[in-house]
Amino acid sequence: MDETMKQFQEELVEVEVEAEKLLLARHELIEVDRVRNGNREALTALRKRARTTKTSVPSPFESLMRNIDSRPLLREVCTTCGDHDSREEALLMFPGTDMFATVPFHAAHTILEEDQARLDFDSKKLQSYVKEKSLWISDKGILDDKINPGVLRSLVTLTDKPKVEEED
Repeated sequence: MDETMKQFQEELVEVEVEAEKLLLARHELIEVDRVRNGNREALTALRKRARTTKTSVPSPFESLMRNIDSRPLLREVCTTCGDHDSREEALLMFPGTDMFATVPFHAAHTILEEDQARLDFDSKKLQSYVKEKSLWISDKGILDDKINPGVLRSLVTLTDKPKVEEED
């Protein structure tokens, strides 16, 4: 084989490997989003059971100032439990298993909230990886006949900017 053919073959293999990584990352992102959605639903169910919302439970400082009389100076208020009995038991299914465990209500929602934060981080990391790989493949010119590289680059480099309120 001549040198240009070998170089073309190496570039083709490199692009195929990167495209395979991109597809795997997209499938993993879909799976993480599915788990995140299930976690979010479980947290909502626990909040309904405790009859609270994310913002309905006052902060510890607000509770302290409202009950300033002779009560202890510091009382921790859980934003999910509120005045709900945190020792009440809740069923929790552990990820990757078909096993349910009975755990205290406070422990259940704490575990779910920590998992949700981790899943949010993983999702953002995978989204940026997918954008990076898509841009790399586009820069190689592989998608030229399907999507204009300028259009793809503008979609991949899109960022969310906070809305600026207009002054009257």
